[in-house]
Amino acid sequence: MRAVVQRVKMAKVVIGSEVVGEIGNGLLVFLGVGVEDNIDDADYLASKIAHLRMFSDDKGKMNLSLQETGGEALVVSQFTLWGDCRKGRRPSFIRAADPIVANDLYQEFIGLLKGKGIQVAVGRFQEMMDVHLVNDGPVTMLLDSAKNF
Repeated sequence: MRAVVQRVKMAKVVIGSEVVGEIGNGLLVFLGVGVEDNIDDADYLASKIAHLRMFSDDKGKMNLSLQETGGEALVVSQFTLWGDCRKGRRPSFIRAADPIVANDLYQEFIGLLKGKGIQVAVGRFQEMMDVHLVNDGPVTMLLDSAKNF
């Protein structure tokens, strides 16, 4: 499972003219599920994201987590995180999970993050979404449950 995590001042997901998910200060999480992922991967990333020290303390050091600040998370599914661009010009997505499996793990991840006391907003799985955000920093982290990066 892979995630691109951005510290934001605000973020929202819009489909058509409908805002389907919106947060204030917190983390925007783009989540991609791979073919080999399972509940352990979802649990690892949910815990990592809830506890990752991406927010500044009173001395300006990134020393506080989402849990400690009471920030929110907006979780958006993004299978393209599994795009392989090493060969040719068209990305290959063969390492992305089947949509049914991916949606199940996406939902599990959301439940696990909520279980850690995080207020979570979401996009819609397999929908074309407009994602609006105001980066805070910017601060962006790449996470991989297999610890490849």
